[in-house]
Amino acid sequence: MQRFVDREQEMQTLQQEYNRDGSALVVLYGRRRVGKTTLISEFIRDKKALFFLASEESEPQNRNAFREKTAEFLDSDLLRSADVKSWDVLFREIVNAMLPGKPVIVLDEFQYLGKANPAFPSIFQRIWEEILKDKPVMVILCGSLISMMESQTLAYGSPLYGRRTAQIRLKQIPFGYYPEFFPGKSRKELIEMYAVTGGVPKYIELFAQSEDIYRAIEQCVLNRSGYLYDEPHFLLQQEVSEVGSYFSIIKAIAAGNSKLSAISSVLEIKSTSLTKYLKTLIDLDILEREVPVTEESPEKSKKGLYKIKDNYLRFWFAFVYPNMSFIESGHSRIVMNKIRQSLVKNHIAFVYEDVCRERMWDLNGEGTWPFYFTKLGRYWDARTEIDIAALDPEGRNLILGECKYWAEPVGIGVLRELEEKAQSVAWERDSRKVWYVLFGLSGFTQELKDLAAVREDLLLFES
Repeated sequence: MQRFVDREQEMQTLQQEYNRDGSALVVLYGRRRVGKTTLISEFIRDKKALFFLASEESEPQNRNAFREKTAEFLDSDLLRSADVKSWDVLFREIVNAMLPGKPVIVLDEFQYLGKANPAFPSIFQRIWEEILKDKPVMVILCGSLISMMESQTLAYGSPLYGRRTAQIRLKQIPFGYYPEFFPGKSRKELIEMYAVTGGVPKYIELFAQSEDIYRAIEQCVLNRSGYLYDEPHFLLQQEVSEVGSYFSIIKAIAAGNSKLSAISSVLEIKSTSLTKYLKTLIDLDILEREVPVTEESPEKSKKGLYKIKDNYLRFWFAFVYPNMSFIESGHSRIVMNKIRQSLVKNHIAFVYEDVCRERMWDLNGEGTWPFYFTKLGRYWDARTEIDIAALDPEGRNLILGECKYWAEPVGIGVLRELEEKAQSVAWERDSRKVWYVLFGLSGFTQELKDLAAVREDLLLFES
């Protein structure tokens, strides 16, 4: 399956950079399999472009491969046979050639060039300043190692700092676009697919070849030769040096230890020793730290909980990693049975809450309420948990909601319980206006629908 879905904003940014007078230098980066190369390929489809994929070989080998690509791009027999010892020569040949339109030069997996020669970012800075900057040319530096791309191209200490004209960190595709990947599937089936593939285009492509979520898991994940069986190792081993330590932390969180104290207790190490690991995982978009949406200083809050942000990693660490001995010994059927028994309750139901919160932002933009909330998240305290909490501080409006991934319709009891929970939320208690929203996979009872029809503060969404 080759579908180009979403990415409108990223395509618009690339086109704007291409249309600017003179040169453009764009840094495009993101995790493996998130669709960077597909985005670039779609962008350059109608343009004169040189696409070069760097490798983990030495700098001379990469330079020679770039020479061959340049010779092909310019159709130059001279370059095909030349012995080029300098990158400058190749870039100068490109900008001096009489080419139709603005040429686009793509250096994919750029971080490998800096890995092969730590001085390469400095070399490219000089090439940019002396050869490319004042010419009508667009350069895209693309990479999948987030930490290296940031240190080589975006960090203050990088030689290329301040040279870029735009930067794009490509993220996973939102759930709202899943009907385009899986036409004909029900809302429930779409949520199931999203719960495991998590918006990563390559994973979506693989799962689209199976008739249902369980068959896809069996073929792509539990099969030792399957593409996704060991994917988390590949993701982490390129970004961090102590893979085992990071795996232990993610496994602890996947097992339900979301507080810093609980994680450190399970791992039997001091909380202070975890800080750098947790920060790295957050920077890599693998973890996120949540606090109740009502907290005024989130960064200082002691109520922070750590959550695995990536759906596939959340699934893999909950169901695959703890059961690898079964899979390795040829008993993957045991693991499959465990997944069938608890996937909905222990995984999909929680991802459904994320889907509903994503929908909340869409509803906000559509003017669903007579105000716009500015903060959205969850609320919890020692006794209460609420799936959705949104704040409009200016108008003192508070939206509270629940998300029920149930096989049966949601009844009025859920609303009454939510109204009772609302009393625990201290935010602007004396002057606020409280609104309620309920999401139900299987709809709502007629009694609840009738009530919503006469209450302006209650909205129901079958989703």
